[in-house]
Amino acid sequence: MSAPRLLILGRKGQVGWELQRALAPLGEVVALDRHSDPCGNLEDLEGLRATVRRLKPQAIINAAAHTAVDKAESEPDLAWRLNAEAPGVLAHAAHEIGAWFVHYSTDYVFDGSGDNAWLETDPTGPLGVYGASKLAGETRITESGASHLIFRTSWVYAARGNNFARTMLKLAQERERLTVINDQFGAPTGAELIADVTAHALRQALAAGAPGGIYHLAAGGVTHWQDYARFVIDTARRRRPDEGWKVSAIDPVPTSAWPTPARRPANSRLDTRLLERTFGLQLPPWQQGVARMLEEILPN
Repeated sequence: MSAPRLLILGRKGQVGWELQRALAPLGEVVALDRHSDPCGNLEDLEGLRATVRRLKPQAIINAAAHTAVDKAESEPDLAWRLNAEAPGVLAHAAHEIGAWFVHYSTDYVFDGSGDNAWLETDPTGPLGVYGASKLAGETRITESGASHLIFRTSWVYAARGNNFARTMLKLAQERERLTVINDQFGAPTGAELIADVTAHALRQALAAGAPGGIYHLAAGGVTHWQDYARFVIDTARRRRPDEGWKVSAIDPVPTSAWPTPARRPANSRLDTRLLERTFGLQLPPWQQGVARMLEEILPN
C-alpha cells in the first residue's frame, strides 16, 4: 500500500514549518504557500478546489490563516475570506475526495471571562473580527461533512521568526525597567508541540479512524505575560550571564493601559483533557517548550 499524500497549506508559517518535519514520517508531504503552483493561496477559492482535486491527498492540513488580530478589525473581508470561507471550501473539497481535514483555531472564539479553563463544549463569544472569523471557519468545517480535526490553541510561538520572547530579550538589553501585562492568562504553546501532536493524532485518524471533532491543544500550566517575560529573561541570564542585561525590574501593568484595536481575552486557559484522553497524550508544561526555544535562539 502506498504512503498517504499529505497536503500542507501555510508552509512558511510557524506551525506550517514544523508540520513539514513532524508529518514527514507519515507519508508524502506536499507543502504549499500563497505563491505556490499548484495554488496554495487562501484568497483564491477556485484555485484551492483545483489543487485538492489535482493532488487528491489523503489529508489536508491547513496551517494558513489571517492571524493579525488588530489588522482584522480594519480588514474584516480579508479576515473572513482567509479564516472562514477558505477553510469551508477546503473542507468541502476534502469531503468530496474522502480526505481528512485538519485545521487550527483559537481561544479567541471565547469571550475570555472567568477563571476556569475552557472546555470544547463551552459557549463561544468572540470579542472581535479575528475570533468571529475563526469561529465561522469552525462552523463551516463541521457542516461540510468532512472527517476533521480542529485544534484550538493559544499563545503560539516558535524559535523561527519574531516572537514575544525575542522582544523581551531585546528590551532587557536596552532598558532598566519593563512593564508587561499581568491580567491575561494562558499557556505559551510551541509550534513544534502543535505539529507533533497533529502528527500523532493524524496517524491514528488515518490508520484507525480516530474520533474527529474539536480539541483544545495547549501546553500544560498557566501563566500571564509578566511572568512569561520574567521566565524568559531569568532563563536567558542563567544561560548567557555576560550578555549585558540592563533590566532590573519587570513591572505589572493592566491590559487597559495598552489599548489596541481588538480586545484580547483575559482568560485564554484551554482544558486539554479531551485531547489527552482521546489520543493517549500528556502535554508538557509550558516552561519546557519555552526553555527549549531559548536554547535555540541563545546558543552557548
